Amino acid sequence: MTKGKVDALLGIVFGDEGKGKVVDYFTPRYDVVARFAGGPNAGHTIIFDGKKFVLRSIPSGIFDEGKINIIGNGCVIAPDLFMAEAHELEAAGYELTERLHISRRAHLILPTHRVLDRAYEAAKGKNKVGTTGKGIGPTYSDKAQRVGLRVGDILNNFEEKYRALKARHEQILRDLHFTDYDLTEEEENWLKGIEYMRKFHLTDTEFEINRALAEGKNVLAEGAQGSLLDIDHGTYPYVSSSSTTSGGVCTGLGIAPNTIGHIFGIFKAYSTRVGGGPFPVELFDETGDTLRHIGNEYGAVTGRNRRCGWLDLVALKYAIMINGVTDLVMMKGDVLDGFDTIKVCTAYTKDGVTTTDMPYDTAGWEPVYEDVPGWHTPLTAVREEKDFPKAFADYIAYIEQATGTPIRIVSVGPDREATIIRA
Repeated sequence: MTKGKVDALLGIVFGDEGKGKVVDYFTPRYDVVARFAGGPNAGHTIIFDGKKFVLRSIPSGIFDEGKINIIGNGCVIAPDLFMAEAHELEAAGYELTERLHISRRAHLILPTHRVLDRAYEAAKGKNKVGTTGKGIGPTYSDKAQRVGLRVGDILNNFEEKYRALKARHEQILRDLHFTDYDLTEEEENWLKGIEYMRKFHLTDTEFEINRALAEGKNVLAEGAQGSLLDIDHGTYPYVSSSSTTSGGVCTGLGIAPNTIGHIFGIFKAYSTRVGGGPFPVELFDETGDTLRHIGNEYGAVTGRNRRCGWLDLVALKYAIMINGVTDLVMMKGDVLDGFDTIKVCTAYTKDGVTTTDMPYDTAGWEPVYEDVPGWHTPLTAVREEKDFPKAFADYIAYIEQATGTPIRIVSVGPDREATIIRA
C-alpha cells in the first residue's frame, strides 16, 4: 500500500484466480476501491463468516462499511443485473447508495446487446469465442463505434437515445436473420434497473479519484478477467473486449501512469481457462479432472467447467512483463496438496522450435515440463509461513526465481482467514 497512489490488483493469466477474496482482504488498508474494466461476465466470489457472495459489477470492497466503492468509466453495466446484485447485498444488510459511486462515462449493456452476443456467436459456428452471452462484446463495440449509451445518458433525454440504439440493434439482427427472441419481460426488468440506478451517485468519478489521491488517500484498483484475455495482449480473438492489464487502470479510471504504486498480480498455483481458444497446458486426463474437482473450477457466473492444467511459466512471465507486476499473489496452493509430483511448464515447443517467449498465436504449441516435488500435506489450516511444508516453500521459491518477482501473499483456502502475508 502506498499513500496517495493507486495500487492495482490484477488477474494475470486467464482470470478466475480469486481476485474478489484478495480485494476484500486488502480493503481495510485502502480508502477507495474501484473497478476499472469489464462487466457482469466476471464473478468475484467472497466467503467469510460462513456466507458466500458472488459480485459481478460491484467492487469487492463493498463489505467494508467505511469505504467508497467506484465503478469506473472503463466498465460496462447491465442495469437489471446490477439491480439484482445490489438487492442481494442490501438484503444482507449492506448500505450501498452512499458508498457506491458510478461513472457517468461507463457504458450501458442493453437487452439487445445480449441478443447480439448470441447472434454473433451463432454466426461464427465452430469458430465461436465462447462468450458468456452477457452482451459485453457488443457493448464495447458500440463504444468503439461511438454509438453507445452511457450511464450519464440516464439523466439526459434517455428514452429517445434508448429507442434509437435499440432500433439500430434490431436492424442488425434482421440482417443476421436472427429474429427468434422476445425482449418483453427482459426489457421491462431492464428499465426498472435504469430507475433503480438513478438513486446512486452517478458522477464524474475520475475527479473523485484524483481528488482522493491529492488528499493523500490510497486507492485499490480491482481488475476483472485476466491479462491473457486483454483485447490487445491476450490470445486474440479468444479474449474479452476490454483492457484488463495495468494499462487499463489508467484509461478505465481516468488517472495518470505516475499515480500507480504497487501492481499485484494474482495467479493460481496451477492453470485454468474458461471458453474457447488455445491452452497449451490443458490436461484432458484424470489429473485435469482432479484439479477441477478439488479446486471447484466452475464459473461463478456461468457455472461452466474450467479447463485445467499445470502452472504455465511462459504465460505467467509474459503477463508479469506487460503489467509491470511488483508483487505476486498465489492462490489455491491447497488444491495441489495430494500430488506426489507437480509439473511446471517452462517452455513451448512446435515444429522443432522451442521458446520461452509467449508466441503471437499459441495454437499448436506443446508444453515443455519440469517436475517439482509435491508436499502431500494439507495446507488449509496453515496460517503462518513458518508452518509451510518444505516442499511447498520450495515451490514458492521456484516460481519466484523463475519469474524474478516476489510472492507476497499466499492463499491456502477460500475463506478470508486462509490468507498468509509473507515478509
